[in-house]
Amino acid sequence: MPDSLFPASDRTSVPAVTMDQMREVDRIMIEDLHIELKQMMENAGRNLGRLGFVRFRPSRVLVLAGPGGNGGGGLVAARHLANWGVEVSVVLGTDPVRLGPVPGHQLDVLNRMGVPTAAEPGDADLVIDALLGYSLRGNPRGRVAELIEWAGTKAAPVLSLDTPSGLDVTTGEPAAPCVTATATLTLAAPKTGLLEAPTVGELYLADISVPPGVYDAFGLDMPVDLFGQDTVIRLG
Repeated sequence: MPDSLFPASDRTSVPAVTMDQMREVDRIMIEDLHIELKQMMENAGRNLGRLGFVRFRPSRVLVLAGPGGNGGGGLVAARHLANWGVEVSVVLGTDPVRLGPVPGHQLDVLNRMGVPTAAEPGDADLVIDALLGYSLRGNPRGRVAELIEWAGTKAAPVLSLDTPSGLDVTTGEPAAPCVTATATLTLAAPKTGLLEAPTVGELYLADISVPPGVYDAFGLDMPVDLFGQDTVIRLG
């Protein structure tokens, strides 16, 4: 892939965070700054859809969406991709009634648009992995584990949101099962476990509107112009 598609930065030049630090970043965003989850999810999903569209040029995309915020970001990406003329289908990693309120809202929008939700995954030019986010503890289970294993049997490239589902974002240790991604779009800041993990593939970073000063609480010097050229950058 040509590096010129997105601005590039060395992955060691941007401060990385652990799972617990990222959890605190999200808390500050929501509780202190009143930047709501729906806003961050929209930013994440739009950037995810754009990366998938520009990097892979797919005609058909399958979005695997989990029950939490990560799944909601995948559903946002599905909406944008459908608006851009891509044939999109969604497979959920949980019963729709178990989706959180914000992901549930995103699914409702897709239903109203006529974007299909399938019971089983099918063929696609690109699989978007939005099953599990940074807060995974232990091995994936149930339907989510089945979909991770399914993704590992297909030749289509896999684009993961924030982290390959099943990967410990702090240590980089894969659970069983774990997605092996062609590319990963992580959010706000790189996670320590993504920097060297082979399951990550190409590593990208997306702006979800976190002010650089949020990282001051951890003593991290986040560049104020990190996303000055684009809301997606490649970490080489």
